[in-house]
Amino acid sequence: MHRISLRYALCAPDEPVEDLHHPLMRLLEAIHRGGSISAAARELNLSYRHVWGELKRWEAELGQPLVLWVKGQRAQLSPFGDKLLWAERRARARLAPQIETLRGELERAFAVVFDEQALVLSLQASHDEALPRLRERAARAGLHLDVQFSGSIDALDALNEGRCVVAGFHLRLDADRRSATARTYRPRLRPGRHKLIGFAQRSQGLIVARGNPLGLRGLVDLARPGLRFVHRPRGTGSRVLFEELCAEQGLDARSMFEAARTEPSHAAVAEAVASGQADAGFGIEMAAQSRGLEFLPLARERYLLAALTTSLEQPAVRQLMRALRDPQWQIELAALPGYALDHCGEVLSLRSVLPWWTYRRPKQEKA
Repeated sequence: MHRISLRYALCAPDEPVEDLHHPLMRLLEAIHRGGSISAAARELNLSYRHVWGELKRWEAELGQPLVLWVKGQRAQLSPFGDKLLWAERRARARLAPQIETLRGELERAFAVVFDEQALVLSLQASHDEALPRLRERAARAGLHLDVQFSGSIDALDALNEGRCVVAGFHLRLDADRRSATARTYRPRLRPGRHKLIGFAQRSQGLIVARGNPLGLRGLVDLARPGLRFVHRPRGTGSRVLFEELCAEQGLDARSMFEAARTEPSHAAVAEAVASGQADAGFGIEMAAQSRGLEFLPLARERYLLAALTTSLEQPAVRQLMRALRDPQWQIELAALPGYALDHCGEVLSLRSVLPWWTYRRPKQEKA
């Protein structure tokens, strides 16, 4: 059993940030795509001799062939090489939220050291594919987002307990005041105490294999015997949304999927389907498209940022809103699959967005 060693690098503000990736896996992916050593060398901007040498070195190190060679045919990964690449993809998908959190922690620490004028903003949020992009863009303007991913419920609890300044959460666009969505979020948000910052709308639905081989059409199909389903853990906004959608169709999600596996992010749900570990999952459209999977939309939702009213004048929060209103950022956000701008960077009142509270005027005392 090989052990894992993690390292990190310090990059210039305008230098692209690479995902956590092992050189061998990058090499195997290039061979898989290109079908030859020469094609992989061109893609990686390396010499043929270097790629060949690295491949042979790793085969000796691991004691297994990594590539199969058949004269006149494209090079193919061996069963071991294919399984190795699958395992690394799955691990990276599952760990993406934790990796982003670790990256944010390191950037926050070094921001204090290298730039006395840098602004640091703690943001705990439900996992979203757009937030890492926002974090990179904001860093160029001197704002370091200390992003920690958690469920929507945990993020709002962290905000109310003073463990972060901004919380990211998402909820169904058409949720009414009697819905599970309202029952979940109403106790955690109070008009006057909290304000919302607009971000985006996005689509959630079923993620299935390319071509939808099982012919799934909706939630009812998930009850088929033997169907393997993967979804998000309790405490996440996606779990609240999924169970609410099931209840509307007369399905008891808690009993139906009590034994179903859960994954910590939308990317990990998509990876489980792409790798054949699950037949269907519940997540966002962008995660499905990034893995070449089919997506069956079931609900439109709002992703919002929440802050205490008293925090809105903090320099870091004001800088965040400027970053959200930046035209280049809004173009980038709107171009993501399944996303649309939704008052991005605007301060919104709870009553205008979440009309779940009613107030009774106090009775006037008799004279």
